[in-house]
Amino acid sequence: MNRCDCDLTGRVVIPADPLYNEARQGFNQALQQYPLIIVYCRNRCDISNAVIWSRAYNVPLRIRSGGHNYEGYSNGNCTLVIDVSEMNEISLDESRNILHVQSGATNGQIYQFISSRGYPFPGGTCPTVGICGYATGGGWGLSCRWLGLGCDSLEEIELVNDKGCILKASRDCNSNLFWACRGAGGGNFGIVTAMKFQLPPKVDFVTLIEIDYLHVTAAEQEAFLQVWQSWLPEADPRATLIARVYNSPTDGLAMLVRGIFYGNESEAQTLMQPFLTLPCARSRFEYITFLEAVTIIGSGYPPYEKFEAVSRYALREWTPEEIAGLVRLIREPAQGSVFAGLSLYALGGRVAEIPQEETAFYYRNALFIVWLETIWEDRSFQQENQKWINDRFPDLADVTVGAYINFPYNRLPNYLEEYFGTHVCRLREIKERYDPCNVFTFPQGIWGAAQLPDPPTGMAVYHEDIPLGHPGASLSRGFRYV
Repeated sequence: MNRCDCDLTGRVVIPADPLYNEARQGFNQALQQYPLIIVYCRNRCDISNAVIWSRAYNVPLRIRSGGHNYEGYSNGNCTLVIDVSEMNEISLDESRNILHVQSGATNGQIYQFISSRGYPFPGGTCPTVGICGYATGGGWGLSCRWLGLGCDSLEEIELVNDKGCILKASRDCNSNLFWACRGAGGGNFGIVTAMKFQLPPKVDFVTLIEIDYLHVTAAEQEAFLQVWQSWLPEADPRATLIARVYNSPTDGLAMLVRGIFYGNESEAQTLMQPFLTLPCARSRFEYITFLEAVTIIGSGYPPYEKFEAVSRYALREWTPEEIAGLVRLIREPAQGSVFAGLSLYALGGRVAEIPQEETAFYYRNALFIVWLETIWEDRSFQQENQKWINDRFPDLADVTVGAYINFPYNRLPNYLEEYFGTHVCRLREIKERYDPCNVFTFPQGIWGAAQLPDPPTGMAVYHEDIPLGHPGASLSRGFRYV
């Protein structure tokens, strides 16, 4: 493409705009990135125009919905960020129990909409996460053992392709693309504009499970992990839980369990007895509506954080010695850390019942997802906390496999195999067919991306490779990044 026959449409934010600093921020504020332009698209035409514009002027694009990519891959320096968060219409075909959502809708918006009509939904725990990135990356949530992953309910995807045209993908149309968009993550094959989900049967109430253990010993954390891995394989699939061992200034060494059970309170208490008999257990069981349960769980998420993390999968039980080693990982937090934790996200149940080749999500036989993280507040401690994760990664990798694409880590060796296992070859073939010029790219994309240099803080940033007649030149020259 030598020229552009269309302009950017939608709401355009450039570095000179008073809203720019707020608009460029993602959820993980440890990452400070400076796009050339952010365009908030309001319809498919805006998205199509943005794709054509980015190709015509050779400006790399990034795709953003909720802005929760933990490594900032939905953002970038000197890029065109195509933000779909203002495309968030939701509707329901009750005759077929089909939910229609635009790609900018969030977990919280969907929960509010469907719960008023009596439905649950296999969404995520954080209310501000965009449904598009969540579901295309697989979609772990607190209903997955009973209702499946988020991607398992997908019936159809509409997207803008590398030429700015509209495509639809389902089991009967562009089926390879549909397969890839259920587990390979967003941003690789096109820009999703809308999705259709098959809703599960209606439910009146679920049981919210919350158990806390504060100011415990390392030995008690080890016993907790042993209970977890012994309990999970035979647990009622109606229950999906997060378990966590952590270390914080307020709680000391501690543990917690959070989850949803699709049954009554009495059944839930019986199910959770192995956890309730551990010392220091403080429990809460409430038989409430699905919306009340996900709202309570979601209320624990802040609007943003500064953190570094790495994810893995557990394919087998850990030995007592391995459990002790994992507990030691959080014994001494990094300087400036306000939270260091090892979280376990239950799999099994419906997740494991679906054949591995049915979707691009590869690790269906895993017992649970493992997530090691550290959080800090003072930016001066960022390097120490990032090093803390990097130093501990080898020990975690020794007893785990792979990585969850929705919890990315930028230092993964052989990242494609880590995220997608033996599905990599098929994903590369699909990428070649639907995006041969690698228009949809980011540092850990199917074909990767050349990372642009970081802009100098507090200095004028010039883009000498952009011709003076290029619209981006007039937008970028002379602006200061702060």
